[in-house]
Amino acid sequence: MDAKTLTRTSLISNPNSSHRNHLFNRAVHSKSFRSPISLSSPTPNRHLRRHCISPLEQDLGPKPNWISNDGGSEEEDGMVSTLASSVDLVANANQSVANESIWQQIREIALFAGPAAGLWICGPLMSLIDTAVIGQGSSIELAALGPATVVCDYGSYVFMFLSIATSNMVATSLASEDKNDVQHKISILLFVGLACGVGMLILTKFFGTHLLTAFTGPKNLHMVPAANTYVQIRGLAWPALLLGWVAQSASLGMKDSWGPLKALAVASAINGIGDVVLCYFLGYGIAGAAWATMVSQVVASFMMMDNLNKIGFNAFSVSIPSPNELLQIFELAAPVFITMISKVAFYSFLTYFATSMGTITVAAHQVMIQVYCMCTVWGEPLSQTAQSFMPELLYGINRSLPKARTLLKSLVIIGAIIGSVVGSIGTSVPWLFPTIFTTDSEIIQKMHKVLLPYFIALMVTPATHSLEGTLLAGRDLKFLSISMTACFSLGGLLVMLLHNGGFGLSGCWWALAGFQWARFVIALRRLTSRRGLLYNEEFNQRHLVSLKTI
Repeated sequence: MDAKTLTRTSLISNPNSSHRNHLFNRAVHSKSFRSPISLSSPTPNRHLRRHCISPLEQDLGPKPNWISNDGGSEEEDGMVSTLASSVDLVANANQSVANESIWQQIREIALFAGPAAGLWICGPLMSLIDTAVIGQGSSIELAALGPATVVCDYGSYVFMFLSIATSNMVATSLASEDKNDVQHKISILLFVGLACGVGMLILTKFFGTHLLTAFTGPKNLHMVPAANTYVQIRGLAWPALLLGWVAQSASLGMKDSWGPLKALAVASAINGIGDVVLCYFLGYGIAGAAWATMVSQVVASFMMMDNLNKIGFNAFSVSIPSPNELLQIFELAAPVFITMISKVAFYSFLTYFATSMGTITVAAHQVMIQVYCMCTVWGEPLSQTAQSFMPELLYGINRSLPKARTLLKSLVIIGAIIGSVVGSIGTSVPWLFPTIFTTDSEIIQKMHKVLLPYFIALMVTPATHSLEGTLLAGRDLKFLSISMTACFSLGGLLVMLLHNGGFGLSGCWWALAGFQWARFVIALRRLTSRRGLLYNEEFNQRHLVSLKTI
């Protein structure tokens, strides 16, 4: 095929930027549409593959506008032949992955999941930096970070559905090679992100104090002023934060992970330097930490939107979605939204009961939960790996449930290894080096009392991520949302019973350990069931029929 034909087949051509063509074509024709995106979201890989490698594509899938229906010219026939060749290459590449031994699979997973971990580390790292810096100055401000981060950080996790909807809808449009539709989907999701961001900004501005007062309780009102200062400053970044999430997911959907990773690396550096300068040298305390984090989030969002512009799309174009488009977003995101709400609610529940036990207890809990969150992100790439590799074995032309089960075994083995290593390291830091976070001996004593349940909860988390990622890949979303809701309900009841029984902060962490192990056992039981998606050949037939209809 000559250069002229290549130019015609590229629907995102720009004579001034070959890099944009490369990104778009790589997104459409790469052997695996892998995108290391957030917290356990359904991978766009599945939707791209269903259009690229399905043997029924010519009859069922949308055709690019350069493919003729009435024979066409020899040049057009050549284009169709080239596309078919690309499809064969994709199928052969995926077949080679499917045929690998378990140890070869482990190596491939490690090569994919290792670099992807950086995208998950940056967020918890910012909060951990705030905790370490503030803890050196004031125990009250360290305690105030507990309820403040519930509003700021846990609240942001609720909007993870934006990332899920963006990657899913953009991937579907990319599969049909329709740049205009990709831009439209990005624009409507930017509008949804902006609307949610403005809504959260108004909520924290006018109701932040009320939320914190209700959360801390009447015995801890002395924490509210410091916590509210942190929330009000961080709240200024809500619109930029959610716009950045949409831009990040769109870039990742085109297999451009370096742009978002660079943005988050710069943001982490700004946050760290800002904390040191504002808190240590200028003495602004919790307000300085909030300003450093807020500015870093705004800078990261701008860099992600600028990166999307460089790819060839307009990240500053906003369109109001139609009712049908809003319904589509809701249908994609609702099950995972329920799952995220259950997780956020449980962690918030733990902080609520820790707060009710006094300043020293909630300060110790704040340190431990931040270190815990920093450690758990190492399991997130396993969830994304499952979502990237599993769809081909569940839906594609190389569909093979035995190979899918072998892949899951590889993921669980890696999860067990990561859980053991990260659990050991994560437990050693607050045990051997607690003064990194605080010099208060009472807080350190409280931290040491929860080390055993902390380790038990942490060691199983990576394996749990791999199991839940497989459920997401298999579109078993209803079960996942119901099981997570059940875990939250029973876990919350356990927290209340242990709290009323006088077990203190240790009771909260034993409840967390039970919550994590319950998630692991339920997901494992579902995936090993003879009626589940990895054993029952009829399990995905309804979904496969819907793909053919599309």
